[in-house]
Formats: sequence, structure tokens, C-alpha cells
Amino acid sequence: MKHLFQQRNLLLIGFIALKFFLQYSLISPEYELHRDEFLHLDQAHHPAWGYQSVPPFTSLISSLVFLLGGGVFWVKFFPALFGALTLFIVWKCIEQLKGNIFALCLGATGVLISALLRLNMLYQPNSFDVLCWTSLYFMIISYVNTENRKWLYYASIIFALGFLNKYNIIFLLAGIFPAILLSKERKLFLKKDFYLSIFLGLLLIFPNLLWQYENDFPVFAHMKELAETQLVNVNRLDFLKDQMLFFTGSIFTITAGLIALLIFKPYRKFRFMFWSMIFTLSIFIVLKAKAYYAIGLYPIYIALGAVYLSHILSTNRLKFIQAIALALPILFFIPLYKLAFPNKSPEYIVQNPKRYQETGQLRWEDGKNHALPQDYADMLGWKELARKTDSLFSKLPDHTLVLCDNYGQAGAINYYSKQGIRAVSFNADYINWFDLKRPHNHFIRIKEYEEIENEIEETSPYFNSSILADSITNQYAREYRTRIYVFTGAKVDINKLINQEIEAVKKR
Repeated sequence: MKHLFQQRNLLLIGFIALKFFLQYSLISPEYELHRDEFLHLDQAHHPAWGYQSVPPFTSLISSLVFLLGGGVFWVKFFPALFGALTLFIVWKCIEQLKGNIFALCLGATGVLISALLRLNMLYQPNSFDVLCWTSLYFMIISYVNTENRKWLYYASIIFALGFLNKYNIIFLLAGIFPAILLSKERKLFLKKDFYLSIFLGLLLIFPNLLWQYENDFPVFAHMKELAETQLVNVNRLDFLKDQMLFFTGSIFTITAGLIALLIFKPYRKFRFMFWSMIFTLSIFIVLKAKAYYAIGLYPIYIALGAVYLSHILSTNRLKFIQAIALALPILFFIPLYKLAFPNKSPEYIVQNPKRYQETGQLRWEDGKNHALPQDYADMLGWKELARKTDSLFSKLPDHTLVLCDNYGQAGAINYYSKQGIRAVSFNADYINWFDLKRPHNHFIRIKEYEEIENEIEETSPYFNSSILADSITNQYAREYRTRIYVFTGAKVDINKLINQEIEAVKKR
């Protein structure tokens, strides 16, 4: 027994070590941080109980990143850690369901060799979101399995952390509560601890709810903008197709888990989990959600399927199917390795676009095809922008304001700047981060490229001099041809004009 315990622990350590190795080796050095990563990192410098785009949890992790030095290694460490913890929770779920070594390896391989490798590359709330979904499902299964009330309180804490990370976790509850209500496990709703645990969860998320209320619920404005600019281009059929791609090598295992929930006697009390998936996916389809919103659904079903397969494939005659089940994720990973990760240079992708186009990776949020996948184009040009802005900023006197068109520009300049620039924008959370306590006599304007250029014409009347100083030359970057203007010698109160624009933006 002791030998078996040591063997399992060594296997788990090996899977986690491999997870970290892969996360650090799947990005080609040509690529920089992603535009979203810059925003999340900048939130560390503006602590609050909420933000325009996300809840506050990521800002706490960002503070820890900077406490550790702020380097790219640490930026990439935390999503990799959350991915490794997701694997750990799946492992523990399999152990609780009495899975053997085969089940543990099948579950761990399915989680390791999956779309989570792509998701865990970027410093975004998504990695922790998947961890929270998996953990919350695990807590619910553990409660049903043991009826120990501690799991209800653990579940409420996990829900609160997930909610404070990304509101997406509400859809988990929207799927699982009606599923439980329709099952024999509805007796849960008669338990006092169930309601006490809900109260605990509400207490933990209350500061963010209060912040939302005091700021006129910006989450709704963000969702409205998201629906109008991005979700409008989502095709429901594509949503379903993409679900097949996230855990392609584990479809067999996930399907086995769903079937087991209907026919496997030891899973009879977990049958609500089958309907929970159906309900949650249906909600996402109706709302035209992005496909990756549902990734958090699947790891726990891999655990359920792995244990079931370990039971039905335990005879010697079927041992070879065990080997096939273990090999499938690895076999499917080979083509994914070539296409689904930024491990090829931009030049290679431009010269070999066929497979990228066939798999829909060149289609951006605007519904059009481009030269590179959108995420890849969002990881280029930032150092160039920061370097050129730094050079211009260093030649100007104090009281220079750097105003950007979008949060990616502002965040990249702030992250890479050697001059201590605190760039701002009327976009996303930056609209709340203007420092207008001191006058601004000079102005660096970062402007997205437009075919008809009128920045000089519009802004120069307020300054003594104006010039188009530079632009982004990386043709593969999403910010290609972004302009850098310099305006000096303000003729009017620039802060007053900025305040007026801030008020106008907030009223829209």
C-alpha cells in the first residue's frame, strides 16, 4: 500500500512538472505579452474591489507578480500554476471515486494534453476560471459522496473566488442548481448548511457587488459592448464544433463519463451532473457565448469517465484499449502542436496559411480573415511601441500626458517603459486612472491607424507645435501603422478638456 501511494505521488509530480515544462516551451521568442495581459498587470497599480472588465482577483495576482519582480517568467507562472492545480483536482476526484493507476493517468493525460495548454499560456482570468469550475464540481461531488457538510462551505469559498475572478462561474450554478432540483439529490435544498454556505458566499462577494452598485454596474455595460462588438459574430454551430476541439483526445473519456452517469450504478447519485452539462451548454448556446467560456465544464467529466473506463476495461482482454485510450490525447496533440500554439514565427504562418485558415484560426472577432491568428497578432509590436514612446517622452519636459486609443497600447507602454510612463486611455479601466492633479502642457498621442488621418487637424489648434513623430512598423502586429504624435506647448487647459471627454465617455 505504501509503495502504491509513493508511486501515485511520483506520477502526479511528473505530470505537474511536465505541465510547467510545456507551458514555458510552447511560445516562440518572437512573441511578446498579449494585449490583455498588460491590462491585467496594470490593475495591480490601481487596487479596487472591481474593474470595468473583470472582478478584482486578477489584480491581486498581478500585485504578487510585481512583488516577485514583474518579469515575463512570473507573468506566465501563474496561469501555468492554475492549470497544474486543475490537473491536481482532477487527480484527487479520481482518487475519491476509487480510480486505479490507469484512471489517474488517463485523467491526468486528458487534462494535460488539451486546449488548457493554450489557455494557460496567457495571463488572463480564464485559467483560474477553469480551476474554479473544476474545483466547485469536485466539492459538489465530494458532498454528495460523503454528505460531509464541510464540502458545502468549501464550495461556497470556491464560488466566491471564482466570482471575484470572472463572473462566468454564475453559468455553472445556472446549470447545476436546476439539475440537482430535478434529481433525488434535491434534498440538499432542505439542508440548513446549504443556505448558510450560500450566505458565506454572498458575504465574500459582497464588496464587489457593492463596488458594482456604486459604479452603476459597469459589468452590464461591458456585457452590452461585448455582445454588440464580438458575440454578434459568434455562430452557434461553430460554438458546438469548437467544443469538440478543446479536449479532442479525451472525447472518448468524456463521452464515457456522460454515459456512465446514466447507466453506471456507483454514479447513480451523480446523475444530475449529466443534466448540468446539458443545461449549461444550452444557456451558452442561447446567449451566443464564445466557445472557450465552456472549457471549465470538461475536466471533471474526464475524471468521471476515467474511473468508469478503468472499471469496464479491467479485464486482460481489454487491456489494449487502455493503451489506446492513453495514447489518444498524445496522438491528437501532434497536429495541435503544429497549429494551435504560437510556436511558429509570424513569417512561417504567413507563408503557410492553408491549415490555419481551414481550422478558422485566421478569423478574428470582426468576422474577417487576417494574416495571423488574432491572439498572435496581439502579441507583437508592443516593445517597439514602448521603445519609441520612451524615446520621445525623454526629450520632452515634465507634465507630458501619454494618451492611447486602447488598453493594450497603454498597458504595454506602462509595462515596458524605462521612463516610468503612466499612459492612459479612454478605453476600459484606464478611463478611471487619469492623474489630473497637475497640469499637462505636452501631449503624446498614440493613435490607431486610419485611412483618413485627421489627428493633426483636430488637435494641433490646442498646441503651439504638432508632429507625426513615428509609427509601428511590425507588419504582423495588430497595431501595425499605429501612429505616435507629439503635441507641445498647450494653449488651453488640457486637463479640462480631458475631464470633459471622460464625462462624455462615461455617459455613453
